[in-house]
Amino acid sequence: MIPAGFEYHRPTDMASAIGLLQAHGDEARVVAGGHSLIPMMKLRMAHLSHLVDLQDIDELKGIEVGADSVTIGAMTTQNELITHRGLAQAAPILREAALQIADPQVRYVGTIGGNVANGDPGNDMPGLMQCLDASYEVVGPDGGRRIAARDFYDSAYFTARSDEEILTRIFIPRPAAGTGFAYEKQKRKIGDYATAAAAVLVGPGGASIAMTNLADTPVWSAEAGAALASGDKEGAVSAALAAIDPQEDMRGPIEFKKHVAGVVLRRAIDRALSRVAG
Repeated sequence: MIPAGFEYHRPTDMASAIGLLQAHGDEARVVAGGHSLIPMMKLRMAHLSHLVDLQDIDELKGIEVGADSVTIGAMTTQNELITHRGLAQAAPILREAALQIADPQVRYVGTIGGNVANGDPGNDMPGLMQCLDASYEVVGPDGGRRIAARDFYDSAYFTARSDEEILTRIFIPRPAAGTGFAYEKQKRKIGDYATAAAAVLVGPGGASIAMTNLADTPVWSAEAGAALASGDKEGAVSAALAAIDPQEDMRGPIEFKKHVAGVVLRRAIDRALSRVAG
């Protein structure tokens, strides 16, 4: 289908982008890579009169790798996550997860900001960001603020970001040296959302476990991470599975999804443990 008519805006700075959102209110929406919003517009599930494209705002791009943290601009593409050598050394789980998103055509255009900002429970990066204990910077008419990824998602497509705020940067603490990692994903075919996916970190800094597309928000389980940190792998799996709430859909019934979740989580834990150094 073809979307209904709209006005297209391409600002070059944040002030202009925020001004457009203020001026047009509910009739305006920002677009990053467009892989979520444009299909919804084509299906007439989203009706917008103004589309604000963020592609020309340079301050939303780039990756900075510091001694203690990584900062990623919201308009950084999945392909840039894959090819950045410093990021692959500092937080290699990001590269591993990005390689499992859709296909190369999507990864060259799709952005990390778009992936985490719209609250789609099927997206890969929100759960991974919770596993990494990341935080997001959002900027609006009243200035900027930071929101922990673990506090950002309220329900499917509803987040702590207000309509006039734009997600600008992602801040990720660098995992401790020697940390094992894995991102495991099961999907029906290339380009599909995960039936279930699991992100695992384990090492000197403790352990963290998050799961994707198994509830209406990402699922991060403090209990699962604590169990894994103490060496109780099955306790970690049990705690994580107790936290999920899958729903039946075209990817299968609830019991099947729970089974797949257990399989991918055990695989991720085993792979992460095999990568623990020292």
